[in-house]
Amino acid sequence: MNVTVLGASGFVGCALTAALAQRGDDVRAASLRDPAKAAAAADGSDVVVNLAGAPVAGRWTDARKRAIADSRIDLPHAFFEALERVARPPAAYVTASAIGYYGASRTATFTETSPPGDDFLARVCVAWEAGAARASELGMRVARVRTGLVLGRDGGALRMLLPLFRLGLGGPVASGEQWYSWIHLDDQVGIYLLAIDGFAGAINATAPNPVTNRGFTQALAAAVHRPAILPVPEFALELLFGEGASIVTEGQRVVPAAALAAGYAFRHPEITGALASLV
Repeated sequence: MNVTVLGASGFVGCALTAALAQRGDDVRAASLRDPAKAAAAADGSDVVVNLAGAPVAGRWTDARKRAIADSRIDLPHAFFEALERVARPPAAYVTASAIGYYGASRTATFTETSPPGDDFLARVCVAWEAGAARASELGMRVARVRTGLVLGRDGGALRMLLPLFRLGLGGPVASGEQWYSWIHLDDQVGIYLLAIDGFAGAINATAPNPVTNRGFTQALAAAVHRPAILPVPEFALELLFGEGASIVTEGQRVVPAAALAAGYAFRHPEITGALASLV
């Protein structure tokens, strides 16, 4: 299979391209920063996987929020316009999305059929996924992968958290009761492979057993054999990150109903085993 990956140099992109190459697929890497060049690279591909997007973590200035939205909405739109002019358009389009689609809640449980939220990230995700409908208009099968907190050795949240926890400086954030819907990088790649190989529609890339922030904190502290007793107050994060602090102070309980219904077998369904495999 010929697969073009947009955003192949990122944390998930590197792992996915390695997995595709290992199983014998022909992988082409392209950057969405040049939509016309990316469309040319996709000419003749069986599947395009779009993982591109400006980083969400950090202080959400007006400029950062524009970059977050533009990279997920405007650049894919330009890519599809260019794709209309290629000789052999791909048969399928797999786009990244995020569980931010559902908005935040301390009590609700979300599946792929749940309605979207109405905060900044939810509105971006809704527009992000709506843009992917352009691929359907071009006759392409479309899969939308809504990703949670990805845990891996070489990037993502653990790269920032592990140094603190190994020094015994970890602790619950705010109340600690907010839900973290996480996924091991191995399973993140596995769900992308499921989407590449034929899945259509929305699919949550989260482990089947989400945990609260307090549960996550305790599991990570146990994995590195250190205490985790220093709480991080919500106001401190808001002073540092502004509106962007909501990524860690709010959460949602998301379950992978579509992946389980499709028969996907998670390699790391529990947070304790997942963290033990990584640290």
